[in-house]
Amino acid sequence: MVTRREFLDSLAAGTAGLAISASAQSYAQILGSNERLNFAVIGLNSRAYAHLSALKANQQHARIAHVCDVESNILARFAAATEKQMGTAPVTHKDFRKILELKDVDAITIATPDHWHAPMAILGLEAGKNVYVEKPCSHNPGEGALLVAAQKKYGKLCQMGTQQRSSDYTIDIIEKIHNGLVGRPYFAKCWYNNTRKSIGIGKEVPVPATLDWDLWQGPAPRQPYKNNVQPYNWHWFRIWGTGETLNNGTHEVDVCRWALGVDFPNRVTSSGGRYAYKDDWQFYDTLITSFEYDDKMIAWECTCCQGMRYFHRGRGSLIEGTKGTVLIDRDGYEIYDLDGRKTSEFKVGHKTSTADLVGADSMTDAHFANFIAGIQKGEPLHAPVSVGNVAVTMLQLSNIAWEVNRELDLNPADGKIENDPEAMRYWDRTYEKGWEPRI
Repeated sequence: MVTRREFLDSLAAGTAGLAISASAQSYAQILGSNERLNFAVIGLNSRAYAHLSALKANQQHARIAHVCDVESNILARFAAATEKQMGTAPVTHKDFRKILELKDVDAITIATPDHWHAPMAILGLEAGKNVYVEKPCSHNPGEGALLVAAQKKYGKLCQMGTQQRSSDYTIDIIEKIHNGLVGRPYFAKCWYNNTRKSIGIGKEVPVPATLDWDLWQGPAPRQPYKNNVQPYNWHWFRIWGTGETLNNGTHEVDVCRWALGVDFPNRVTSSGGRYAYKDDWQFYDTLITSFEYDDKMIAWECTCCQGMRYFHRGRGSLIEGTKGTVLIDRDGYEIYDLDGRKTSEFKVGHKTSTADLVGADSMTDAHFANFIAGIQKGEPLHAPVSVGNVAVTMLQLSNIAWEVNRELDLNPADGKIENDPEAMRYWDRTYEKGWEPRI
């Protein structure tokens, strides 16, 4: 297998001949033949279909020229859906590094497992591609900081997939909060509820013929293949995933810190456990976290195996201030006075579900439109990775506080843990040799 270093050496040496041989169709789509950008979608299960839907909604400005996945049946299924939706068949790849060598690719979108997000995004930026990376933008805080530095060094755009940042009604209500709608906002509570089932006890089995297990693992230290990991349950294993906190909490915590106007906190505490089932799931299924600032606080709660909703919603953010409260979710918002009486509301006209693993919606369409406008017109991104990484790092620190079972004191300038060397060991991770991300 070609390592990251060997790949970069070949890239630097100019071994990009694959751009010529990929296909006559892809060559004909090189930017300049018209104004549309050529996208490559990488990681084609579940959330990638929201990328497809969003690029179809923006097809006046973008096309899907390439698609990539390490599992051949997932790759074939997505390629067929792309041809049906977009009208032309994309070039298919198993190895994303082939895509980075191509001159006709303007942007890549990353919907892979979490352990690939930052290493792949960094390689994409280094190869001169604009990058749309799903949340969380990294597997650990060290990677996130490296990705932010890579974006600054290489100068290409990197948008994180916190799509509510591009929601018109959310932008509007956050602006109103900043302008005093609830007085001085000082407390935000957010949550996520679901009824996820047990993943059982996995057994070592032969790797399916359709899957390149070595490339799937990529930068993660090698593990034997078990029958309860792919294509979704990797979320619940520390070596590849980041738990429900990063899987879904990123969205709501990002809204909360946006509304309160805060970045890294002074302290974080986190408690919870795996209570609903006894299985291979390595994270909590129930968690309560507090992020404390000088004069503000954010609380995050998840109950991902218990569907009792808070405020009749499976997810949402509550912003409380000295004069009232705003409740924000993906279906709109409600405004309450200081006594808890509803005074106003806005509804988008449809209902979302926490059981939806794809999440194709108008917010994602708008988030892609913003990314495309950033590339073509220089418009500011709504969720540049330097902004998105703050909420990601906060929630990774929540995971660390849960791991070590104590309060963490932080440097609010960069989020690093102070006076706790044991906890700081979780800031980075061990990588498979040859796959260490670097800039």
